[in-house]
Amino acid sequence: MLGGMGIVAALAAAPAAAAAAAFNPSTEPVFIAEIVVLLVAGRLLGELAQRLGQPPVMGQLLAGILLGPSLFGVAFPHLREMLFPPSAEQKSMLQAISQLGILLLLLLTGIETDLALVRKVRATALLVALSGVAVPFACGFALGEYLPASLLAGTGNRLLTALFLGTALSISSIKIVAMVVRDMKFMRRNLGQVIVASAIIEDTAGWIMISITLGIASRGTVDVMSLVKTFAGILLFLAGCFTIGRPLVFRLIRWVNDTAQSEFAVITAILALMGVMALMTAGLGVQTVLGAFMTGVLVGESPILTRHIEGQLRGLIVALFMPVFFAMAGLGADFRIFGNAHLLLLTAGLILIASIGKFAGAAVGALTGGLSTREAIALGCGMNARGSTEIIVASIGLAAGALTQSLFTMIVTMAMITTIFMPPMLRAALAGLPMSREERTRLEREDIDARGFLSSIERLLLAVDTSAVGKMAAGLAGLIAGARGMPLTIVELPTAKARRKTEESETQSAKCAVESGVAAGAASLQAEPQEDQPTKVDISHEKPSDGRTVVEIADKGFDLLFVGMEASHTPDGHFTRNVTNIVRGYRGTLALLVASGPCEMPKRGARILVPLTGTAVSRRGAEVAFALARALQASVTALYVSRKTETRRGPARGLGILTRRSEEAVLKDIMQLADRYGTEAFTKIEIKASPDAPIRRYAAKHDLVVMGVNRRPGEVLFLGNTAGALVAHWDGPILFIAEAE
Repeated sequence: MLGGMGIVAALAAAPAAAAAAAFNPSTEPVFIAEIVVLLVAGRLLGELAQRLGQPPVMGQLLAGILLGPSLFGVAFPHLREMLFPPSAEQKSMLQAISQLGILLLLLLTGIETDLALVRKVRATALLVALSGVAVPFACGFALGEYLPASLLAGTGNRLLTALFLGTALSISSIKIVAMVVRDMKFMRRNLGQVIVASAIIEDTAGWIMISITLGIASRGTVDVMSLVKTFAGILLFLAGCFTIGRPLVFRLIRWVNDTAQSEFAVITAILALMGVMALMTAGLGVQTVLGAFMTGVLVGESPILTRHIEGQLRGLIVALFMPVFFAMAGLGADFRIFGNAHLLLLTAGLILIASIGKFAGAAVGALTGGLSTREAIALGCGMNARGSTEIIVASIGLAAGALTQSLFTMIVTMAMITTIFMPPMLRAALAGLPMSREERTRLEREDIDARGFLSSIERLLLAVDTSAVGKMAAGLAGLIAGARGMPLTIVELPTAKARRKTEESETQSAKCAVESGVAAGAASLQAEPQEDQPTKVDISHEKPSDGRTVVEIADKGFDLLFVGMEASHTPDGHFTRNVTNIVRGYRGTLALLVASGPCEMPKRGARILVPLTGTAVSRRGAEVAFALARALQASVTALYVSRKTETRRGPARGLGILTRRSEEAVLKDIMQLADRYGTEAFTKIEIKASPDAPIRRYAAKHDLVVMGVNRRPGEVLFLGNTAGALVAHWDGPILFIAEAE
């Protein structure tokens, strides 16, 4: 029994079964042989399926079918019995791996669930999902009510079978849908986003429906009060996840990542959290898969380390648990039942009802949501893939006793057929779909974002002292963090005075000064409504201890190190040992604020200068400048200093033409970036042999210089001759955005 506490019980029972099996010397070698065969067969056939334009899941499922009773069992019955013996202890070992695989697959599915995309197109996607679930569910439920008694589970509970069949027919496979939409390069198109968002909503609703259905299965009957309690428990659990759950998961990930020194500590914490949440849902009388799925959703919603976590988990799940689970599902399907013409006809009817119900439901929802007929047809085609989700649902139903072996095989067949035909149908429906002007404009802006680096930053580390430079750096960092709701961690550096005097009161006043600077920076951005409304900035504090340096803290997953401190350079423009020691060994993006004269946070309407060289790091400097300018309502001057050409005759003339074209391309790109940030920008071109003189001349008329530079190798921090000359000869604040060469 796997309803409610079933999966947890199976996992708990597995060690006992394995211990009992230990007396049989052949148990462990057979188990290893089973895993190896399932892995290799699943991988090879998954690879073949992918080369044929099908999802790898189909190949892994086919591997199990080939090794199952339908083919391998018919051709080599004795060999199959040796490899997959019918003994209970042997089956329990594979079953435990399979059930753990379900939890991990749902964890990964949750991490991949893009709630931001759902929020973006929520109205249309919700209509499509509601209609796309309701119609096929009604069809499946009606079919279940008229199934032959021979297809009902051992309990003979027709209502339970009908509920399970309706649920199985109503859910689309988000993995398959997203794969095809991505392959068609439609993921960023309006229709592609509606298709994927609808599949996400259906997937989420499906696991809630499964939980309710299995709650009924665990009681063996429909009790109104129990059903109300189950539904209320689910609502309470979901409410907790989306209120206190998100900040708690974020803080857990951050604390484990920043504190633990052992490898993959964050992955261990997430797996433990998954187990706790699975037990919570089991305690509510709900299926454990809902807890695993919601754990993944909360991890995916965490503002830090999401891509890193997903990459580490994906390797384990895709390499081991996916092939084993789907091959195990294939092993459970017995296609010999299709020797019965009546069951073959019923399966064909099941496929037809599932396809028509899903297509009609999704299309009606799309038309109601204001989409065109052609878009509605594409949505209907896209929602018809059942794939991996259906296999998981059917496997849970079989283990819970809600489905017979024959009905399980029929559902697996339906999932395979709909998944095989969905990609070519969706490709045909999406081909040549026209693009509106508004959509084209949005895609152009997103292309600009894709080439930026601020959009990829998840964490910012701020290392500052309480000097005027430190306070200004804190304010600028607050602007950048506030623009994206980016978590910000402060490392307090001692000032020259504090290095000589380290009372507690001095430390506390420094912390307050840094916090006020960050708060002021974030608030100045939030005061003006922007297209992407910023969220609250989570501010935390770190203090180098146990011999940890700033760089060792930064290496814990920070994407940007922001540094501001007094006495950072000598009068001749060279950086001091103090700042060199702070950033030594850091390989990420460094934002370093320096100033020789008066230094205060720029006010609204300020003027920012951005020197350009046409390099990638120069563009990063411009992007930071525009992000600051949008928050401050400032204007930006983009200054391109071109090397002086001695002559325009002969070959040099052709070189001059190429140079001018390069300058125009750089400035055009910068103006597009300015337009994306909604800032006022001016462009200037200077032709000089040395760039520092015109930069200093223009800097005198501006409040802040933001300059992208490369960090040169060496014992002392060196950002190039131009940067050194600017530091030596201009007293105003300069923000260097530095990349390691």
